[in-house]
Amino acid sequence: MITVVPTDRIYLCCGETDMRRGINSLARMVQQVLALDPHTGAIFCFRGRKGHIIKILAHDDQGFCLFTKRLSEGCFAWPTAKDQVAVSLTKAQLSLLLDGIDWRRPNKIYRPRLAG
Repeated sequence: MITVVPTDRIYLCCGETDMRRGINSLARMVQQVLALDPHTGAIFCFRGRKGHIIKILAHDDQGFCLFTKRLSEGCFAWPTAKDQVAVSLTKAQLSLLLDGIDWRRPNKIYRPRLAG
């Protein structure tokens, strides 16, 4: 796992994003659409139209980092863009998201170790 930026501010940009966008275009989108400052060290996540590609934009003290992940099977769980422009996540939810698990409803399975 690549450590991006030590922050608790993680945002999902709701809706779909053109995955041909680069660092400058995504940073401008953060400023204009989300009305947030992309230089604050927060992590911004964007998902493509088909849902199997995600881009993560972060700014450390030296510059921007752009990470891309593409799932071989399935798609990333993403909120709809009806009421919200961005959704805030925890680090644990981001970890689930990057593993391809639905972070909104993770399945917890309790299995007893001993019978009786």
